[in-house]
Amino acid sequence: MAKVVIAMSGGVDSSVAAALLKEQGHDVTGMMLRLWSQPGKEESNRCCTLDSQLLARRVANKLDIPFYVIDAKEAFRETVVDYFLDGYSRGETPNPCLMCNRQIRWGVLREHALALGADFMASGHYVRLQKKDDGEVQLLRGVDRGKDQAYVLHVLTQEKLRQSLFPVGDYPKAEIREFARKYDLPVASRADSQDLCFLAGGDYRDFLREYAPQTTQPGEIVSSNGSVLGEHQGLAFYTIGQRKGLGVSSPIPLYVLGKDPAQNRLVVGQADELGSRTADVSGINWVSGTAPRELFRAEVKIRYTAKEAWAEIKPIGADQAQITFDAPQRDITAGQAAVFFDGEICLGGGIIQSSGE
Repeated sequence: MAKVVIAMSGGVDSSVAAALLKEQGHDVTGMMLRLWSQPGKEESNRCCTLDSQLLARRVANKLDIPFYVIDAKEAFRETVVDYFLDGYSRGETPNPCLMCNRQIRWGVLREHALALGADFMASGHYVRLQKKDDGEVQLLRGVDRGKDQAYVLHVLTQEKLRQSLFPVGDYPKAEIREFARKYDLPVASRADSQDLCFLAGGDYRDFLREYAPQTTQPGEIVSSNGSVLGEHQGLAFYTIGQRKGLGVSSPIPLYVLGKDPAQNRLVVGQADELGSRTADVSGINWVSGTAPRELFRAEVKIRYTAKEAWAEIKPIGADQAQITFDAPQRDITAGQAAVFFDGEICLGGGIIQSSGE
């Protein structure tokens, strides 16, 4: 029997994960993080409202396991929220969930778990682990590809994976709902959350207007040759490949090709100008703990909802790589992660810095 701390959110997945661990005979303790929210809007934070906390506590009581709430507001604000704001200030489109998993869940929460003497930290993420004969732990996609979260957990190192458990990764989401009903958990019918947790139920545009107003300043919309075509409402409000809502009259459909934060310019062009076959990636975490020395082929996801695309990856040093896709990709976006897969196995990934023209 192992001592396991389960990260609880008041949602279905983490609640069922706790129940499965308890049924397996582990000594389970529930922990919930109290994260930063906009002042005055704390009850709108989707993942740690008082309602979520009460639900998580009810689940813990139902399962007869201890439950603790950990204050991580300051650490979350300084790492995740600032990372989000800084990324948009650079003209990027950051994914704060990556930083949260690396620094908060498998940082702050993991430290508290180890301080309690836990052997493992568990979560309700849809991934699986597989141990090789040489001791290396592989990160595998969840059985339910529609819920698979290997993309956002590619940041985990071997040390952290060896001390992690993911009980729901072996099941489809529908079966997890059935488990919740079987265990008579009060969260069985609770809807899944989709938005960023710290936006307090609002739009990220409103959040940026308040906390990073420099990213929402109007500027010129220009063609790829520099001709001024109109005015944008703030670079943060546009994504690579976007077609609708540009506010530019043109007989030919125009798309966002790129951003020039130095001059506060939005670059647009025609469909045949959109897309690139190359991307430069840095800050790579190789899940195995060792960077490949030679060029290799893999499937690459360039954002959480993107379809995998085949590419050649050329490692550069320990944590950089150049990706050359078999076919042009229309929405390679600086700040998003490019994550590499060999079938079911997540090899690692890093942050996109730029794409070829």
